[in-house]
Amino acid sequence: MKKFDFFNQYRDPVIVVKGYEQVVFKNNTFCHVFKHFEDLRKFAHRMNFDMCPMDSENVDLFSPVFQAVVSKENFFARVFYSSLNQKTVFYDFTAVKRGDYTIMFFVDVSSDVMLKDNQKEREVFQNKLSKLEEENDELQKIRQKAQSQAIRIALINKVSNIIRESMDISVILNSALKELAIMFGCFRTYYASADDTGFCVREVYGEKSLAKDTQIRFDAYTMKQLKNNRISISYSLMEYTDAEAFKQSVLRVIVPVFHMQKMIGVLVLLSYQKRELNEEKEILEAVSSQLGNAIIRAELYQKNAKNVKELKSALNELKETQLQLINSEKMASLGQLVAGVAHEINTPVASIKSNNSIISKLISKIEQDDLREMFTQVNAIDSEAIQRISNIVVSLKKFVRLDESELQEADINKELNLTLDLIMHETKNRIEIEKNYGDLPLVKCYPNMLNQVFTNILVNACQAIEGSGKIVITTSYQDDNLIVKFKDNGKGISKENINKIFTVGYTTKGVGVGTGLGLAISQKIIDKHNGKINVISEVGVGTEFIITIKCK
Repeated sequence: MKKFDFFNQYRDPVIVVKGYEQVVFKNNTFCHVFKHFEDLRKFAHRMNFDMCPMDSENVDLFSPVFQAVVSKENFFARVFYSSLNQKTVFYDFTAVKRGDYTIMFFVDVSSDVMLKDNQKEREVFQNKLSKLEEENDELQKIRQKAQSQAIRIALINKVSNIIRESMDISVILNSALKELAIMFGCFRTYYASADDTGFCVREVYGEKSLAKDTQIRFDAYTMKQLKNNRISISYSLMEYTDAEAFKQSVLRVIVPVFHMQKMIGVLVLLSYQKRELNEEKEILEAVSSQLGNAIIRAELYQKNAKNVKELKSALNELKETQLQLINSEKMASLGQLVAGVAHEINTPVASIKSNNSIISKLISKIEQDDLREMFTQVNAIDSEAIQRISNIVVSLKKFVRLDESELQEADINKELNLTLDLIMHETKNRIEIEKNYGDLPLVKCYPNMLNQVFTNILVNACQAIEGSGKIVITTSYQDDNLIVKFKDNGKGISKENINKIFTVGYTTKGVGVGTGLGLAISQKIIDKHNGKINVISEVGVGTEFIITIKCK
């Protein structure tokens, strides 16, 4: 039964019996020690002690186990147990009555009993038994006290688990206050946070006569104790300064709650019971310490709770941005740097262009024919180079489109041509590009992102072709779907690797060549467009990527 689970903390065997012989609980140690336990009757008949009832015909009562079961009082005996291998083990056997339940404890004392000389062993046993009989009443009190303390510790563990598991201040406080109220028999418990003027009630359990957010103060002597991190225990008619008096004095316990060296609040326990609190102080101090840390942790959590969704979104964006920044496959490394690079290139190019224009005007004034002809050729070459640089910068700007983060209509055929212009260094004089462009409508998309996908696929295709080869690009529009196909005659992808190509970090290009991010990013981009990307490949024949995007 779950209510007896805390006995699993005991290092000694514990068994709980209901009625005459119904076993309702065995702790872990019992199951380990008595591995061959079948039922209570067989177990009991293997356990004996020297004393037995004189006038009973019930053979069960010759066993200390059934003696304990039928006894109306708590029961203790030194017993010996004969195991299946005929080994005898001695136990201090204690049985505690709790309603219909008999809780039995077995403490192994074999090392104290098994002495070399059998006669001395018996004498020692008789002496111990006699002493135990004399101290039986005191031992029972100690046992009961230990059981009571165990129950309290179990409750504290329960509070500790709740404190550790929850990030809700209200749940933490309410659970702690409830358990403390049960443990100390309180009619009201509450937590008040410390402020500049005194304390403010934050959570109340029990009688709700004290409202939340009530400002309260305590007398100077009590405050001195609290500031010195001492628990204040008193019988008082006043709950706090200026409060309405009780009709009778109540036990008032005020526990300071500290975090680091600062008092952040107090726990107040009110009870009509008259009792001494000695060992319970340690329990209250333990709860206070854990509660202080939990409250600060929960407050920090709640302060940031409003930003959790934004942080998650930012984290996802950061991960995708990080993938793009570290991608060594060209497009993933362009990012937002391209606009700055283009600007930096344009500035010196504009200066060179201006100088070139001035030189062209001065050439006609050169008198030497051969010198004038040489400057004319140099000037023409420079003009062509300047124009080429300008065209590349314009293409880069169009390709990246850092200022176009919204969906927009784009001509996919033109976007493909733009991409091909930028990767011309990969295809020039080596790879034939065959364009089978269909008649496409303008498609709503993120053009810069699609350009990145096209670049990743085309560069991969170029790198897969050893020597010369061919890439066929086909576009079509069918049933409101944009379809773009890239087919190469490269070395192809093996069957065992084809399912890995979209996995982050997977690459076949070797260290320093590929990062394994290009196709992973491409798949994310196509997902963002509510599309899909498929691949068909055969080793030695080539690979075909098919992109399908639903446009309506």
